[in-house]
Amino acid sequence: MRPPAPSRTRARSAAALVAAAALALTGLTACSSSSSSDDGAQAGPPPKLTVWIMRDSVSDGFLQRFKADYESTHAGTALDIQIQEWDGIGQKITSALASKDAPDVVEVGNTQVAQYAASGGVQDLSGKVGDLQGADWIPGLAEPGKIDGKQYGIPWYAANRVVIYHKDLFAQAGITTPPKTREEWLADTAKLNTGGNDGIYLTGQTWYALAGFIWDEGGDLAAKGSDGTWKGALDTPQAKAGMEFYQKLQALGSGPKDSDEAKPLQAEVFAKGKSAQVISTPGGAAAILKANPALKDKLGFFPIPGKTAAKPGAVFTGGSDLVIPESSKHQAAAYEVVKALAGEKWQTEMAKEMSYVPNRTSLAGVLSGNEGASAMAAGAVNGHATPNSPNWAAVEANNPIKQYMTQVLTGADPQSAGKTATESITKALNSTS
Repeated sequence: MRPPAPSRTRARSAAALVAAAALALTGLTACSSSSSSDDGAQAGPPPKLTVWIMRDSVSDGFLQRFKADYESTHAGTALDIQIQEWDGIGQKITSALASKDAPDVVEVGNTQVAQYAASGGVQDLSGKVGDLQGADWIPGLAEPGKIDGKQYGIPWYAANRVVIYHKDLFAQAGITTPPKTREEWLADTAKLNTGGNDGIYLTGQTWYALAGFIWDEGGDLAAKGSDGTWKGALDTPQAKAGMEFYQKLQALGSGPKDSDEAKPLQAEVFAKGKSAQVISTPGGAAAILKANPALKDKLGFFPIPGKTAAKPGAVFTGGSDLVIPESSKHQAAAYEVVKALAGEKWQTEMAKEMSYVPNRTSLAGVLSGNEGASAMAAGAVNGHATPNSPNWAAVEANNPIKQYMTQVLTGADPQSAGKTATESITKALNSTS
């Protein structure tokens, strides 16, 4: 799934402040390697690797520099980097994985890895995790590429939400330091919710934020049982506690209870200057400034607060992974491309150019000069993924989580609403159609 952005669930951000994070996982199984062509032993012309990259994931300049550097340092290998459109990409990748002439490296949405892995057309890269220094990966970025204990995906970059705040409104309320805990956050937001201002603009269906609060309580949206079946988890005490906090926070503003952050666009609401805070990717600042350039230099960023000051709040990590199709004719060479893109040099280059969070915790310092990206990097250490099921897309299609949230916020019994949502999630995740 693409990183959350103001204009689409997993979309690019509109500006240089966009922040996201990168990540990688890898490994060729002995079986996969033996069934593919041995690049080193091939005679004739050097291999030409086809690499599918999604539009706007990275800049043209970045791709040009990577291609030139890679080809100069890997004599005998040429890269054919092809830009793909997000619209319709699911069917295109599914067809490619089933073919005998698939690309060698493919960028996919991170929540789609389970679906593609289930098809049997993606290589198990578990054996290469150590080679890629996987122990240093940001946990929330690594999770989506790991299915049933096997590493298929290389979450290449990702984004998570932070709090964007109006510095002038904070100063007027006498708040000099952003909150570090949930209780401080509620207290500060109450102070900001005066004089015709909203303490926070938070809609009733910002479900990624709710997921973070549930994770903080030790819960989840769904869990996989020992028998391999999935069960929704919105009827648990942990989900109830997360929703109770969401309800308290949402009440300190005038956001609609029956819609999400796209209806109306929350960046345009915030741009009116009366909202003190909004939960968004850092890239949301670009959309705010586009709507109201007068807010330039008045926007600040901080990680979503956690239950204690020792750890930021949990956040959903969305983004893209790199996978190697089983039918790639150059699997060993394809892995080398993945290794380069996931390595320190190009992770650092990408972080600086795109304001993305690097995939390794040890590289977070490269964003020290970018306030929005730094806040996101700080929050990324507590990143999480949606349930790793091939059917998760079916849950999002009708999204009973949103329905549950609106019901609770408008007075429904949380336990009853949670039970209904849990049943819907369970049915979707266990569907075989």
